[in-house]
Amino acid sequence: MSDFHERTDTQLLRLATAGSVDDGKSTLVGRLLYDTKSVLADQIDAVTRASVDRGLDTPDLSLLVDGLRAEREQGITIDVAYRYFATPKRSFVLADTPGHVQYTRNTVSGASTAQLVVLLVDARKGVVAQTRKHAAVLALLGVPKLVLAVNKIDLVEDPATVFAQISAEFGELTSSLGWAPEDVQEIPVSALHGDNVAVRSENTPYYDGPTLIEYLESVPVDADVHGRHETGLRFPVQYVIRPRTAEYPDYRGYAGQIAAGSVRPGDEVVVLPSGVRTTVERIDSPDGEFDVAHAGRSVTLILADDVDVSRGDIIASPQDAPESLSEFEATVCWLAEKPLRPGARLLLKHGTRVTQAIVGTIEERFDEQNLTSVPTPDSIELNEIARITVRVAEPIAADDYRVNRRSGSFLLIDPAGGNTLAAGLIGNGLAAIDLGDSVPA
Repeated sequence: MSDFHERTDTQLLRLATAGSVDDGKSTLVGRLLYDTKSVLADQIDAVTRASVDRGLDTPDLSLLVDGLRAEREQGITIDVAYRYFATPKRSFVLADTPGHVQYTRNTVSGASTAQLVVLLVDARKGVVAQTRKHAAVLALLGVPKLVLAVNKIDLVEDPATVFAQISAEFGELTSSLGWAPEDVQEIPVSALHGDNVAVRSENTPYYDGPTLIEYLESVPVDADVHGRHETGLRFPVQYVIRPRTAEYPDYRGYAGQIAAGSVRPGDEVVVLPSGVRTTVERIDSPDGEFDVAHAGRSVTLILADDVDVSRGDIIASPQDAPESLSEFEATVCWLAEKPLRPGARLLLKHGTRVTQAIVGTIEERFDEQNLTSVPTPDSIELNEIARITVRVAEPIAADDYRVNRRSGSFLLIDPAGGNTLAAGLIGNGLAAIDLGDSVPA
């Protein structure tokens, strides 16, 4: 059986949006849905009626996406919502993330699997503190491509000069954060009027680049959204299937989703952290057996030998198997109100494994506004980014995040309430950023 992902990954783009409050992000997302005819006629009619009731002359397209009552009342996006739209050239999955600093955790969640992020700025305000924070978070998450949408360009007196100044400032920022110039595209837009979203605008003669839709349709992307480098098989075991029925008395399968690489019957694999080697006998799925399965596919692996495999283990290719780590360096974005301090006892979730963890030291805190680091701070506050050391009770088989985004990421969880406290990346994520001189804590 052929694999669906082989046929569709090159036609699918996973993207996210980010930006500060009132940059017009909801309007831009609504415009994308409207211009690609991805909304129903009755939805447009409802938005038009609501806009008229508010005294507006044109439909408020942000109402297409701000679905929660609190979002409509406050005029801000609160939660991550996934939108789906398509053009004749490509299909899109868009994670619409909040812009308010309070919801940085949602931005981290939405952008974690994105191949491209559209970052908005208001042309009247330019690059602000939240823009720099979002860019820093996206750099640490390893987002490959970035679009700067300079929105509300129709509201400034000298749009050509303003666009050039914002683009230059943003170019310096992204260069310091590790992006190559060819991976960043600046586009002047008016989400309200649709300028340079789907249709090239006559109001921006100083700009000769693609529209936003044209760029999204043509930008080359790696089909494997989970890693910048090609790796072998990474298969976190989600569940051990043992029916023990008359029809399947001896069936033992290991179910999960392939995090990276691919697998075929006959491939040699290693089970981690035990290190036991065996081969894949068969690949099962609800759709039947597979001759090959790639990253993103949920399957059940049948192994040739009766080996000890449990939930939380990783089945990997032995040629480049990840290292089993008991203590490691990591970069975290702290997402909780209560500060993180050295010695904190938490739970760590990596793939399908959950284990107890202790935070050792806080090596440095990242100052995303000045692109500097603060050595050995006493604690990390909400939304701050830092490099720490972690020790776990049970070893985890993990890659460096810069090698593979999925097998190199983890969560820190409150053992009492189960709330997510931090998003973590294995390794020194700050190493790729051009940091200036460190400043005292």
